[in-house]
Amino acid sequence: MNRFAAMDAFVRVVDTGSFTAASRQLRVGQPAVSKIIAQLEQHVGVKLLLRTTQGLKPTEAGENFYEHAKRAVEEADQAELKARGVGAALTGRLRISAAVTFARLHIVPRLPRFMEIHPALDIELFLDDRNVDPVESGIDVALRMGDLQASSLTARKIGRSARMVVGTPSYFEAMGEPRVPAELPDHEAVIYDQRGGGTLWSFKKGASEVQVTIKGRMRSNAAEGVREAVFAGMGLAVASEWMFSPELKSGKIQRVLADWDLPPVDLWALFPTGRMASAKAREFASFVEASMAGNEIFPVVA
Repeated sequence: MNRFAAMDAFVRVVDTGSFTAASRQLRVGQPAVSKIIAQLEQHVGVKLLLRTTQGLKPTEAGENFYEHAKRAVEEADQAELKARGVGAALTGRLRISAAVTFARLHIVPRLPRFMEIHPALDIELFLDDRNVDPVESGIDVALRMGDLQASSLTARKIGRSARMVVGTPSYFEAMGEPRVPAELPDHEAVIYDQRGGGTLWSFKKGASEVQVTIKGRMRSNAAEGVREAVFAGMGLAVASEWMFSPELKSGKIQRVLADWDLPPVDLWALFPTGRMASAKAREFASFVEASMAGNEIFPVVA
């Protein structure tokens, strides 16, 4: 038994709560992980894991062993990175999760440069507007927008985007431009029906603040649906600037109520806790942050 590999596997099982999720991270079969843990328990002479209705949980001895094993694995990873330099000779496969439209507009066009810098690295890109669990899906780094829910993932804020009220020039020509937020309920809206979207919005202008509930017959749980509905003239939308950035520059989409502020939306990179798997993942997050630093949509976050 390779003691270090067994400790690494044990840490992953505790972090993920299952042999199956740990096996995805290790890229081995689930039976192999079960066998490794059984050998480890036999070696240390105590039971380290218990099966519960919520999954696998460490015993009291397992919790103590986990703390020391996790520290040892992280220190070994740190030593390896210092020896070869962060980002140097990245190899293998990097599994990235991101929202569909954000990836299409802002990530995929930048991937050729990242892959040119790291020619031995393969990319798997998983696109979904829903918040997919990176641990369960074996994802190395997930790019997420908005407020984060409490989780065991490590989060790093890498950018921020303004929100605004947008629509087509033809829509505003036909329906008129709202002059104040209170006029928005008189307009048809295309509603982004995901966490971070919705119908209730708070606008600020100096010391003034007003809450407005927008309404509309068209809802979509995907940004692509919102975009296409707005392009079709089905209404205005309250959206992140990233969602319409090319069209805002070209004039195909128009911003209104520019003197009123909406809560911005943050861009996060999420990593499985405690895993440097993430030399690759962290290097990618740094690349996204740096490559977008000159873009007014995502100024660098201090």
